[in-house]
Amino acid sequence: MTTSLRGEQVASMISAFAHEAVAGHNEGSVWVGAESWPAVARQLHDRPETDFKYLSSISAVDYIDHFEVVYHLVSLRHNHGAVVKIRCGEGRSDPVIPSCMPVWRGAELQEREAYDLMGVRFEGHPNLKRVMLWEGFPGHPHRKDFLR
Repeated sequence: MTTSLRGEQVASMISAFAHEAVAGHNEGSVWVGAESWPAVARQLHDRPETDFKYLSSISAVDYIDHFEVVYHLVSLRHNHGAVVKIRCGEGRSDPVIPSCMPVWRGAELQEREAYDLMGVRFEGHPNLKRVMLWEGFPGHPHRKDFLR
């Protein structure tokens, strides 16, 4: 079982190489600015002290006024995990963040799922299309405002 790093610990790790990237933290997670996410993801993956080689999961969260994408990262070498959250801009009209596929190839299907069900676009994803629903399906069924 991996040890979950506290948000403050992960924020400190990120601040060591990208101080301006940390938008906040709480007990169990850290928020990173969307514009900084590609560089932060690469460093979290590559740096020996973090070594987050495994992307366990990606999920999207629908809040009343914005969307957020949550990444669960694991370092098998250090036996620790981290939760990194990215806020998808302001408002609900066009939630978009950079893709992390260049860092974690396993993000391909998970980003497509978040796009399909929640409408979050991952900029730079090489094949961002629906994976569960058909092309032309009206809307994104996991959104709070989806009309059933």
